[in-house]
Amino acid sequence: MKVIIVGCTHAGTITATQILKNHPETEVTIYERNDNVSFLSCGIAVYLSGDVGDPDAMFYSSPEQLSQLGADVHMQHNVTSIDPKTKTVKVTDLVTGEEKTDHYDKLVMTTGSWPIIPPIEGVDSDHVYLCKNYHHAKELFAAAKDAQRVVVIGAGYIGVELVEAYTRQNKDVTLVDSAPRMLHKYFDQEYTDRIQQQFKQKGATLAFNQRVTGFKDYGDGVTVETDKGSYDADIAILCVGFRPNTNLLKGKVEMHDNGAIITNEYMQSSDPDIYAAGDSTSVHYNPTGKDAYIPLATNAIRQGTMAGVNIFGNQMRDMGTQSSSGLNLYGTTMASSGLTLENAKEADIDADSVTIEDNYRPEFMPTTEKVLMTLVWDKKTRQIIGGQLMSKYDVAQSAGVLSLCIQDKHTIDYLAFVDMLFQPNFDRPFNYLNILAQAAVAKANK
Repeated sequence: MKVIIVGCTHAGTITATQILKNHPETEVTIYERNDNVSFLSCGIAVYLSGDVGDPDAMFYSSPEQLSQLGADVHMQHNVTSIDPKTKTVKVTDLVTGEEKTDHYDKLVMTTGSWPIIPPIEGVDSDHVYLCKNYHHAKELFAAAKDAQRVVVIGAGYIGVELVEAYTRQNKDVTLVDSAPRMLHKYFDQEYTDRIQQQFKQKGATLAFNQRVTGFKDYGDGVTVETDKGSYDADIAILCVGFRPNTNLLKGKVEMHDNGAIITNEYMQSSDPDIYAAGDSTSVHYNPTGKDAYIPLATNAIRQGTMAGVNIFGNQMRDMGTQSSSGLNLYGTTMASSGLTLENAKEADIDADSVTIEDNYRPEFMPTTEKVLMTLVWDKKTRQIIGGQLMSKYDVAQSAGVLSLCIQDKHTIDYLAFVDMLFQPNFDRPFNYLNILAQAAVAKANK
C-alpha cells in the first residue's frame, strides 16, 4: 500500500512514524513545503525570552530520521492539487520548479494551520511579523534584538507569552486586543485580573477593547492604529488566531464553515481513502459533546497516531479532547481544562461554578502557596465540565486530573472524595482538588 502524507509538522511526523514502525513494508511518501519537520512552535516564547538558547533543540524529529525509518521524504515540495477520483496529487519542487504527478492508495492530510491575517491596511509591512513556525521564530529573534518598542496584537496564549518574554527583557511592550481582558476564553475574570496586574507591574501597556484598523510604516518602525488610538513600535506581532490550511481539499471532502475537515472518530474524512489529523481538522470537544476547532499540538499528536493506525483498518477511536492547557507567566502557573462558566452558558448548558482559594499543603510546613481554583459542572447531571487553577506553586498537572474527570464524565461528588495521596511535603489530607469539589457539592446541595 502507498500512503502519501501532505504536510509534516506534528500530525504528519507522528503518522509517518506510526505507520513505519508497525507496517515497515508500507510505501510512505511525505511532501512538505518547508525545509524542516516537527518544530514545537509552542516553545517560541521561551526561545525569544532567552530561557532556551537554541531553537534547533525544539525539533523532535528530522527528515533524516524519517528517511531512516523508510519514508520517501520530499522537503520543499508543494502539493498544488489533489484529485480524489484518480487518487493523484500534483507536486511542485520549490527548489527546481519541476512538476510531477504522484499516486496514492491512502492520503493523510496534515497540512496544519496558518495564522489569521486580517485584511487590514498595511498588514504586509516589513515591520509586522507572524509567530507560527521555525522561520518566524528566527526572524523575530533577529528583529527583536534591536527593537525596544513592541506591539503584540492578540491576547491569547501566544500573545501573552510574547509580552511576558519581552517585558522580561525590559522592552516597552503594548498588548492590543478587541476583548476586554486577556485569556478570556480560558479563564474567569478573577484570574485574568490578577495576572494582568503582574503584567502592569512589569511595565506592559494593556490596550483592550480596541480593534486594530491599520499599520503605517515610518522610518524604521510602524504605527499600529486602532479605533481608540495609535501605538508606535519598532516591530508589531500578529497573534490573532489560526485557520485550517485545507484549500487543497475544498469541495472534495466535507468541511466545517471555517475550513476544518470533518472526520469520523477514526480520523477518516467523507472520502474513505483520505484521513486528516492535526490543525487541518476539528476535534470532538467532550465538555459540549460537539466538534470544535482547537489547534493544539496534543490533539495533533493523538490524531496523527490514530490516522497511522486506522488507514490499515479503523480500530482506534478518538476519545475527544478537553482542550487542557497551561501557562507560566512571571512565575505564576495558570492551567485550565474544559469550559469556563461563561463558555458553558454560551453553549446552552445549565451550569454552575464555585471558586475558592486554599493552601496547597499544611500551614505548619516551612512554606506553602495559595491556589486559586474553580470548578464548573452541569447542574442537571452534576458532571464536571471545566476547571481552572492559578498559583505560584506548580499546579499544571492538576489540570490533567480535571481533564480525566471531564473525559470520563465524573461528578463533583466523585472528585470530592476520590482517593489521592497525602504527605505534608506535597498536599493536605484532602488534596486541594478534593477541597474544591467539596465546595462545589456544598453549593450544589443548597
